[in-house]
Formats: sequence, structure tokens, C-alpha cells
Amino acid sequence: MQQCSVVACLLFLLSFIALANGAAPGPRLDNRKLYRFSYSTDFQLDRAQGSRLGATGFRISSTVDINLVWRNPDNEDEQLLQIAISNVHIENGLPRSSKRDIFKGSSAESILGQTKLAALQTPFMVYWKLGKVRSLFSFRGEPTTIRNLKRGVASMLMMQLRGGKMLEADVSGKCVVDYKATKTQVTRKKNLDTCKTTETGFTTHSQVLGITSKSSSVTSITLENNFIKSAVAEEIHSLSINVRHSMSARIISRQTLTLETTEAGPEEVAGKDAAGVVKSLDANLISVGIVAEKIKNRCKKCPTLMEVWQAVKKDLEPGNLSKATAPRSFITLIHSLRKASTASILKVLANCSKTSLPQLVDAVTSAQTPASLEAILEFLDFSKKDGLVLQERFLYACGFASHPTEKMLQTLLDISKGKIGSPDIQESVVIIMGALVRKLCLKGGCELPTVEQVKKLLLEGPDSTQEEAQVQMYLLALKNSLLPEAIPLLARYAESEKGAFSTIAITALQRYDASLVSTEVKLALNRVYHQNQRVYEKNVRVAAADVILSSNPTYMDVKNLLLSIGHLPQEMNKYMVSKIEDILRFEMSASKIVRQVMKDMISHNYDRFAKTGSSSSYSGYMARAADVTSTYSLDILYSGSGILRRSNMNIFALSNSALLHGLQVAIEAQGMESLIGATADAGEEDLESFAGMSALLFDVQLRPVTFFKGYSDLMSKIFSMSGDPISVVKGLILLTDHSQVIQLQSGLRASAEFQGGLAIDISGGMEVSLWYRESKTSINNRGALVVVGNVTVDADFVSTGMELSFETEAALDFITTVQFSDYPFMVCMQMEKTTFPFRESLTKYERLPQGKQFLSRRGRGQLVPGSEFPLHQANSDMCKRIHAESNW
Repeated sequence: MQQCSVVACLLFLLSFIALANGAAPGPRLDNRKLYRFSYSTDFQLDRAQGSRLGATGFRISSTVDINLVWRNPDNEDEQLLQIAISNVHIENGLPRSSKRDIFKGSSAESILGQTKLAALQTPFMVYWKLGKVRSLFSFRGEPTTIRNLKRGVASMLMMQLRGGKMLEADVSGKCVVDYKATKTQVTRKKNLDTCKTTETGFTTHSQVLGITSKSSSVTSITLENNFIKSAVAEEIHSLSINVRHSMSARIISRQTLTLETTEAGPEEVAGKDAAGVVKSLDANLISVGIVAEKIKNRCKKCPTLMEVWQAVKKDLEPGNLSKATAPRSFITLIHSLRKASTASILKVLANCSKTSLPQLVDAVTSAQTPASLEAILEFLDFSKKDGLVLQERFLYACGFASHPTEKMLQTLLDISKGKIGSPDIQESVVIIMGALVRKLCLKGGCELPTVEQVKKLLLEGPDSTQEEAQVQMYLLALKNSLLPEAIPLLARYAESEKGAFSTIAITALQRYDASLVSTEVKLALNRVYHQNQRVYEKNVRVAAADVILSSNPTYMDVKNLLLSIGHLPQEMNKYMVSKIEDILRFEMSASKIVRQVMKDMISHNYDRFAKTGSSSSYSGYMARAADVTSTYSLDILYSGSGILRRSNMNIFALSNSALLHGLQVAIEAQGMESLIGATADAGEEDLESFAGMSALLFDVQLRPVTFFKGYSDLMSKIFSMSGDPISVVKGLILLTDHSQVIQLQSGLRASAEFQGGLAIDISGGMEVSLWYRESKTSINNRGALVVVGNVTVDADFVSTGMELSFETEAALDFITTVQFSDYPFMVCMQMEKTTFPFRESLTKYERLPQGKQFLSRRGRGQLVPGSEFPLHQANSDMCKRIHAESNW
């Protein structure tokens, strides 16, 4: 016991000696000396790549006097300093002509006002220990902006005389700081991504639609006689939109502190501690933290929500949704809604026309504030069936929410448990809950109580009911949630006897990362494709093959798929040949293993790959740019009689290795052979007549739409067909949503807001002419996109900012025409985009409270020519024949 104590004492002593030898004293001020510095801070705001308009910004310069007030007699590194700011000047940050210089002829007093200038020039004190500002003492009631500027000056004193990383607080917040030190030089590198502040923002969960931000902060300090000779700080903040990096902003903020003279100063004061000394010198001084305080924005001339609504409501009428003015007004309205109270939002909802009300519901829900959620829930009555359109618009806006909260998910859960007037709304509520679960899990909220509750509901849902519609509802919700724990359940339903269950489960599995599709899941999919246990519909089998081929297939997986070709129904044979050829041509992930298998002449020969038919699979590029690559795919499967069985169009966007499933529109039809006196394919003789459309938009699966169900419904629809498409989704979506407060080390505060609004109308239709023995299916996409970025530095005595924006209006149509008068029937697929405008603009401004302002604006526009996206050559030849012969 005694021996252990001796060892422990020796270890403690050695540690103490090592620590003492390694420790360096902190910087110190001499007594009876006044250190006079010149100080300046400036910032520049511009696009990251610069612009012809030049940067905007301003510069504040002054004299800063620092002297020692008190030193702890027991620890000389513990000091109380007084700092006094004087000779303040505010001017342009960059040289500018007299005409464009709003600061010319203005003094600091005329810009700041007498009260604020006096407050800025009132001395304050800092408690300085080992080179760290532990506390700041200033007068009660000082304007927050002025106090933050003082914090910015004090932060220039932050240093330590030995290297190392640590967590420390300055005006920017609590941040990880890396020090490198020599005898005469200290470098302070602050990791701004780690800073914790009182103001938090939010951003879009999707990396493709989101914002990339980069920040750096470095302070270089030169020492002389154990104190600062000069200090230079520079921090850079860059933000850019991932889909268009040229739409970017950069803030460069600099501070300099240079020792000019050393003069005789006051005698230090005696005292026990810093707080006691401060109180004895001036009882009105109070201790405040070094971290910047939140500034309350008071807008004196801002329009009310009702005034904003009156100004934008015309742009949000249904007839204007294809114009760029609609999403631009949508973004403007959201900004106003985010500042509004529940009462003012309800007032606007109550005074809105029926035609523009659905668009207002989109905006109120997309605002995603507690007040907007409370207002829309009070306004909507889910127990009534006649409010279906508004209720579904609310639910879809929740599904597309950029930063949903647990409260939003709890709201949908409560709605699902209450009385709902429409079964369609009941389905949409559950399906959208799945989308919210995924978004909350991506944000790290998978363990939240409400998320856990909904996960349990969705995972137990399919087995808890015998109603087909409800089973499909839960499977679609799981397709949205992408929960890893749902994979075994989906694999089981993939082998279901019900074709609808199998299709949803298999397409859900296709959305998972390939690494999560286990061997057991692939075995189940192989059993479906090869029909080892029961007969499956063609569309189910080809869906299973698609998942196998996109999920790191083995050599035997691919070989068995190839060996099956020639033993399949004719159109399915053709589809599989086309799918394999598409994988090789487009260099998909499975292309390498497919090429290996095709070296075997038994798997790959003319007999297998010369199958005829009209079904096809084709992938291509919509756009290839440095920022984003967009691809499309069209998969068409026909029945042996020439009737469309399944059409599947997908659009993906890839940016910075992140993938976004932008659009999926699938049209399914079955049991229509009786219309033309044809025989159904084997295993599909007893299928009920049905046609419908399913859409997935921006990674969110929506409630499917039924064109007709049952033979009598089919016949009535055929004889009453007007040719008008059925709307699948229509409304306004907030695609990009980024809000960030950037606290600069100078004490100034910048804010960045990036919003992207989309007005969209997706519709689809199916027409059948028994007279001409011809059918047409169409998928029509209309949209207008506007993205606006605002970066501002508002110091309440001067405001400067920059707005960037781009906008476009586009249309994309996919039309399939089938002539089934003869066999082989003729099929023509067309995917066209119309000529569309693209416009972008850049605006910069500087304003003083007394009315002086500088404004510069620049913009450009162009027409992007329309085109028809290429498909395989056989399709092009067929289209020429059909259009030459068509009488319809």
C-alpha cells in the first residue's frame, strides 16, 4: 500500500514537472503604458468567381487604445484591460466613383447617429487570461450592434503562445481553434464548421437540390515584447447552389490591428478579482459574454402578409402556373408567411378566391413554421370529403417539406387516427408519413419518439389488414420511408400472389442502395422472375429482373437471366434483350459482369438476341454539365396482343456523387384484350380491366391515380373519352430552402437565404380508338423554376446585399402511339422538350438609413432550343411509318 502511494506521488510529480516545463506564459501588458493601435474591419460581397459589377461592402476604421487596469498578483497572466475606440470612419470597402459612393460627404456620426457613436466610443473592459478573452464588461442598454462590434475588436486579442487545438469562444461562437506558435508569430486557424451559436439555420435535405458552403478563418499575429505588434484576420465564406455553381456568393471579411505608438498610461488598480475591480471603477458596467448576441430585425416599412398576398395572388392563379412569375411570387409569399402570426395567416386563407386557394395552401404549408402549421390545421377539416383537393395539396406539401419537424409528422399521425372523409386522403396521409420518416432519419432523427411510433405503424401495417387498398397504402409508405428494417418485409411481399403487391414491393426494393439488397432478397427476386413457386404477371417479372440487374448481380444471376431469354412470352423476350443491350450501351454498373457472362456462347447467341417485338428499354442523357448530370430511361412492356402493359419513365439527377430521383411516371394497363378480340398472355387471362398511373416526384412517392377499373368502367371511359389528360400532381413546391446566419469575427452579421420554387403540372392520359385500332398514352410535364439567393450584411446603420437568381419555363412530353391492326403491331415512342427560355440576374445594393443608396443590376437571357430525345433506331423508323399512315 505504501509502495503504491510512493509510485503515485512520483508519477504526479513527474507529470507536474513536465506540464510546468511545457507550459508557456500568456501575453502580458506593461503597467503604466497605453498601447495605441490603428484598427480596421472591412468586408466584400460578390459572386465567388467575381462579377463585372464589382464587389459591394464597406470599411470601418478607428483608433483603439488598450491599457492594463488590473493584474492578479498571484497569477500575472490574469489581467483586466480597458479598450477605447475613437476616430471612427465609415467608407466604401473598395474605390468607387463619387456618383456611386453613398458614404461620400457622410461622417460616422451622421451614419451611426450620435447615440450609437457615443456608445461605440465609450471605453469597455475585457477579462484577459493567458491570452483568452474570458468576459467583456460594457454598459447596460448598449445597442446590440455596437456591443457586437466591440466584441469583434476584443476577439483580435485571442491568442496563446503554444500550439495545439482547443475549443474556445469568441464573437463567432464556441469553435475548435488550431494554434501554431513561434517566439514572434502566432497563427490562429478557426474551424468555422464547428462553431456553435445562438442562431441556427436550416437547409434542404437533398444534396442535389441543396447548397454547398465553405468557410475559413485565419488570424496571423506578430508579437513584440510579449504583446501584439500587429494582427491580421481574414475569413472567407462561400456558398453555391449545387445544380448551378455559377450561382454563388462569397463574403471576404478582414480585420487589422496594428500597434502605432506606446505612451504613458494609467496606474493599474489593486484588487482581489476582476469582477470586484470593475464594480469599484464603475458600477454600471455589467459582464456580458464574448459570443455575439442575436440581433432582432425590426422592419418599419415591410408590407403586411395581406399586402404581400394582394400583390402576388394574380401570379398564383391556375392559368399562370406555367410562368416563372408563379414560383417567384411563391417564394416572396413564403418569406412573408415565415414572419406572420397564426391569426394573420388565417385571415389571408379566409379571404382567398377558390381558384388561388390551393396555391396558397402550398405556400402556407411550405413555410414550415409553428404558426403556419397551426393555421393550416385550423383551416382544413379532414372529416369533410368536399375538401379533398386542399387536403391533398397540404399533404403533398408536407411530403416535399425541405426541413420537416417531428411536430409535422405528429400532426399527420394525429390526422390518420381521426375521422377522415375521403379514403384517398387516408391513403395519402399514410404514404406521406413514410416520406417524412425518411427525411427525419436523414437528419439523424430516427430515434425520435414520433418517428419510432410511425415506423412501428408502417412496418406492422401490411400484415394488419385484409383490405387490398390498405396493404398497398402501407407498402407505398414503406417505399417512401426506405427503412432498412423494411427490406425483409418487402422481399416477402415481392413474392405475393397479388400482382399489385408484388409490383409495389419490388419497385420499393429498387430504390434502396445496392449494398442493402442482400443475397436472401435476390434469391426471392430470382424466384419471382423464374417463377419457381408460382406464375407471375409479366410486369412483375421484368420489375424483379430490373432490381437484380441494378443490385450488384452475381455471375450466375446474370447467366440465368440470359438463359431464360427464348423461353419467355414474346414481348417479354424482347424487353429482356433490350434491357441487356441498354446496360451495355449505357455502361451501367452491371455492364462488366454482363460482358463476362456473354463470352459464353450458350448464354449469348443469335437465337436469343434476335427476338422480335415492340417492348423496349432505353436510357440516355438529358444534360451533361459540370454541375449536374441528368439521365432519363424509358421502359415499355406490351402484351402479346399489342396493348400497353407497363410504361415507366424515370429522370435522375446526379451532382457531387449524390443522386436524386427527380421523376418517375409509370402507367399500367391490364385486362384490355377483350376490346380487340385478342387472347390474353398465359397467366393473365383472369385479370380485371384496369389502367392507372403512379408518380414519384423528387424522391417522394405520391398516391397512384386510377383511369378506370373494371370492364363496365372501361367501356364508359372509352365512349366518354375527351382526350383531356388526368392531373397526377399540380402545385407549387419549395425545392431548395437554405437559411443561414453567418456571424463574422468583426462583429458584423451576414445572412444567406436561398430558395428554389417550382410550379409543376404532371398529367397523363390513355386513349383507345377501336375504329382505327390505335391507342395513345401520354405523360405531360409542365413546369416553371425560379431559384433566388439573397446574401446581406445588415448592421442597422448600413445595409448591403446581393441577390442572384435564375429562372426557366419548360415542358416535357412523352407520347406512345400503338397501332394494333396487324401483328407485329407498330409502336412509336416520342420524348420531346419544347424550346424554353433561361434567364439569370444579379443585383447589388448599399443603403444608408438617411435614404442614400447604390443599386446595380445585370441580367441576361437565352432561348434553349427544343429537341426530341433519341431512342433506338428501330423506334425512329416505326415513328416515320406511323405518322405517314395515321388517320387519327
